Amino acid sequence: MNTQSLKLVCFSPTGTTKAILQGIACGLSQGNIEIVDITTPNARKQTLKTSEDELLVVGVPVYMGRVPALITEWLRGIQAQNTPTIFVVVYGNRAFEDALLELTEILIPCGCIPIAGAAFIGEHSFSGNEFSTAKGRPDAIDLLQAKLFGQRIQEKLNSISSVANISVVEMPGCNPYRWNGKLWDVDFIEVSDACSHCGICAERCPTGAIDSENSSVIDKEKCITCCACIKSCPQKARTMKAGLVKDASMRVHNLNKERKEPEFFLK
Repeated sequence: MNTQSLKLVCFSPTGTTKAILQGIACGLSQGNIEIVDITTPNARKQTLKTSEDELLVVGVPVYMGRVPALITEWLRGIQAQNTPTIFVVVYGNRAFEDALLELTEILIPCGCIPIAGAAFIGEHSFSGNEFSTAKGRPDAIDLLQAKLFGQRIQEKLNSISSVANISVVEMPGCNPYRWNGKLWDVDFIEVSDACSHCGICAERCPTGAIDSENSSVIDKEKCITCCACIKSCPQKARTMKAGLVKDASMRVHNLNKERKEPEFFLK
């Protein structure tokens, strides 16, 4: 089966999911590659259309065992036409729970045909200098596994003649989902005097929660605790305040020290 192009769709506030999808793309023999990064609000203003002669890879981070609620409406708006699709979730070394199943159940009604799925590990969003979890991941080993996964998918594509011959892959998880997907509404970011108001954090924020002119002003109702602003600050001026999120950072660090490896779902 020949596909004319490859589309990589990612929501990736801290860059880990995007890195994994690019790793998978390295293993796929596809000449025309388009990255559709829906991390920022402006990027989610346009919908996506695909056809059955394209290959689609959709990757999202796992937030409390679920697909981030922020992007579910956009994902449901994808207009696919029997498009072979690779489903990818990236979690912070704790658990991906029902996120991969949920992602699949969101996209199948849009016309996406599951050809493969995977759960990779990326540095936890709460990971920092004080309490680090899966620090530096995806690392070279993860990216190699992503490339090899892409090669296996390419072999599967080469072995079939059309979309109708795809062996549909079932993803793990439970429905009803185990968590309600509701994120914390909490003021947890400390901004020090080192802040130069360069605006980088506001540009990186996936919800537009940071004032572009005064970076210390944060709309906590919009904030999804992704910590992209903390990790992207060139002055290291943003840190976690003592409280709910910092406690969770310590708890995740203490309970998830053992390295977990990616899981693959491919017939």
